[in-house]
Amino acid sequence: MHNVLKQDLIVRAAGRVDITQAKAKEVLEGILADITDALTKGDEVTLHGFGKFSTKVTPARVCRNPMTGESMNISAKRKVVFKVMKALKDAIQ
Repeated sequence: MHNVLKQDLIVRAAGRVDITQAKAKEVLEGILADITDALTKGDEVTLHGFGKFSTKVTPARVCRNPMTGESMNISAKRKVVFKVMKALKDAIQ
């Protein structure tokens, strides 16, 4: 299995649409910044045929440290959730 890095995406995108790697990098970084901005505001980002990014709040809770048995408080958090769309699921199966 191979990890696809941001630079790999830039090189592939530049070759696919015949633009410079610098321009492809600028476009990719702009898209990622827009997705980040939308999620920061609490909006969902849907890329039809690919998936949907959204945020979810995990509530505060009390858990137990397995080593000491001591109770610990874990604060509420917002996390990013990605839901794969059917077209992508079908493509990878």
